[in-house]
Amino acid sequence: MTETLLSPAGPVAPVDGRQSAAALAIQRGSLRLLAASGLVGVTELPLASGRRADIVGLDPRGEVWILEIKSSLADFRADRKWPDYRLHCDRLFFAVAPDFPVEVLPEETGIILADGFGAAIARPAPHHPMPSATRRALTLRLARAAAARMMALQDPEGFRELLL
Repeated sequence: MTETLLSPAGPVAPVDGRQSAAALAIQRGSLRLLAASGLVGVTELPLASGRRADIVGLDPRGEVWILEIKSSLADFRADRKWPDYRLHCDRLFFAVAPDFPVEVLPEETGIILADGFGAAIARPAPHHPMPSATRRALTLRLARAAAARMMALQDPEGFRELLL
């Protein structure tokens, strides 16, 4: 069952209980990095492939970043779905804690080191532009998810079913 992370104003983002405290800290720092870099981000965004991206960031020009959060080496080793995300973004990053052994992360991805207070890009992600139709569909999906979450902030009971 999906629950909703609450702020004093109401629901903010879906939380399904799979996120550890470490993953939530990496998420928070990563979102701060995106904001400081001029991007906006949506967490737990369902993709057309059926996968769900940990964070999808959008820059002012429409470039899309996906940040795949790995809270431990075991989490990384158990996950083989990360190559699928490349089809849904222009840049793919792993977001990990500062003490993560980054040498195990694939060379074809960027690396973000994050904690609950902030983050830094340790290795830029290669640019691999998406086809325009994919970009349009993903941008629309991101916009609808963000708008639905804002509507749920205004009226948690009336728009709960819209949360993506």
